Amino acid sequence: MDKLSFDQYLETLHVKQDSQVVLKRDFHTDYDDKTMTKEEGESILREGITNLSILQDKLYAQNRHSVLIVLQAMDAAGKDSAIKHVMTGLNPQGVTVTSFKTPSKEELEHDYLWRHYRALPPRGQIGIFNRSHYENVLVTRVHPEYILAENIPGIESVSDIDDKFWDKRMKQINRFEKNLSQNGMLIIKFFLHVSKKEQKKRFLERIDDPSKNWKFASADIAERERWSDYMRAYEELLSRTSKDYAPWYVLPADDKWFTRLCLAAIIHRECSRIEPNYPELSAKEKEALVAIREKLTSEKEGSQ
Repeated sequence: MDKLSFDQYLETLHVKQDSQVVLKRDFHTDYDDKTMTKEEGESILREGITNLSILQDKLYAQNRHSVLIVLQAMDAAGKDSAIKHVMTGLNPQGVTVTSFKTPSKEELEHDYLWRHYRALPPRGQIGIFNRSHYENVLVTRVHPEYILAENIPGIESVSDIDDKFWDKRMKQINRFEKNLSQNGMLIIKFFLHVSKKEQKKRFLERIDDPSKNWKFASADIAERERWSDYMRAYEELLSRTSKDYAPWYVLPADDKWFTRLCLAAIIHRECSRIEPNYPELSAKEKEALVAIREKLTSEKEGSQ
């Protein structure tokens, strides 16, 4: 890249703690000045996936930290394909992907974070939330009537859901993530920032291509009509919940290959900071290995 190195560019995608985000001003849906070609980017991505695989192996062996990756976006921004391409080189036994849909009856009988607690990755593993606990300050912010289904004491009608309610919920999410971080979980959050124009293009592709018809839902159009409301909701949650212990990154999502490249690079960079490594054996354990090796090498071939 000409003006910025790639690492410097990635840092511009980071939502700084306590900043007031205005998406149109602060973040682009595309990066027009990128000098690498798609082929070059995909080559770098393959190398990045290999590096991620090595980090994952160390994370699993060390069994001290876990990693939670949060993906949020408007419809058709490319979350599913990003997961598929970036995580394809990792050991599936060490990665779980959870997609959160409309809460079930059982889930609504608990607080809104309950179902997310249950899906958290154990130590040594990577968990991906495809949509997440942020739906509770995003979709419900655009459709506050959904809150009524939670049966919260003191909330009898939509008129009871005021700014104080949302302020309290943001603070609850921050406490939730801080507690996880303090107990060994690395949290990395991504908003795939797609333009309304690009979303329209992808919707039309889903309609025109029979193999993609299943991806399209008429409800997507209804949500598209609330675009401005969603952008305001995103701006507030990004401003209120990007913390040093759980940072947000806003990725340009109009070019999927570039989104995936940024995603893989940031995950690798953040995971490197916790310095996962293979456990170091004690002197006694190393001596035992030497003895076992000598025993194995002294065995005669064909012995039972």
